[in-house]
Amino acid sequence: MSNEPFFRIDGEHYLPTPACRGPWDPNSLHGRVIIGLLGHEIERLHGDPAFIPARLTVDMYRLPDMSPVSVTTRVVREGRRIKVIDAEFISGGKSAGRATCQLLRRTEPTPGTVWKPDNWDAPRPPDIPPPEDRRAGMGGMWAMRPITGAFGTVGPRRTWMSEVREMVEGRPWTPFGRVAVAADFASPFANAGDKGLEYINSDITVYLHREPVTEWVGFEVINHGSADGVAIGECFLYDEQGPIGSASCCALAQARKLG
Repeated sequence: MSNEPFFRIDGEHYLPTPACRGPWDPNSLHGRVIIGLLGHEIERLHGDPAFIPARLTVDMYRLPDMSPVSVTTRVVREGRRIKVIDAEFISGGKSAGRATCQLLRRTEPTPGTVWKPDNWDAPRPPDIPPPEDRRAGMGGMWAMRPITGAFGTVGPRRTWMSEVREMVEGRPWTPFGRVAVAADFASPFANAGDKGLEYINSDITVYLHREPVTEWVGFEVINHGSADGVAIGECFLYDEQGPIGSASCCALAQARKLG
């Protein structure tokens, strides 16, 4: 992978590269790399092929700068059918975010039939040309294949997203890792309006009933609501074979800091 990774390893710390920069402050990290690194460390230290990471919730309560990062984890519960792991994102010696991941043991499916929404009728990513606007994917932070709608448009919004760089240099992507780092996109995709993105999300929760089997993650906006400067956003998540789960967030009204 030729693109610069988000983080490089330096002893017990992760060093952010310029690819980590976020949209709100030129000296701050993008929320997606906070979520992605927390998910990465939880899976690296506590993942188990017999379990699926069914829920990842991340609280982001400080906008970290480009200081070295460390992640600490703690086992809350390690049972036969359920594991719960906490993790903390520490930047420059200060806590900037925390995560809780619930892992559930894989088992045989139940025999009954339960109602579920129809699968989306989206074209596959290879059948969609790359967007002409070079700003798509925040200037190359990720690859996109827009399906329906875009930021600032009124109506349904659907798109494919794929990673173009490693989370941590020298460590290959995992299916869960791809979803964790992509999930932050649920906030701007659901909450951007005709004046642009005016909300910064303070959390993200991802639910998965299965992990993706391809490198592309699909997003379909299903809800947005706002009042008194607080917003929520929700998206269904897909891979090229169908639904995989959902992502939801809450967000605060926010002005950008210009560099």
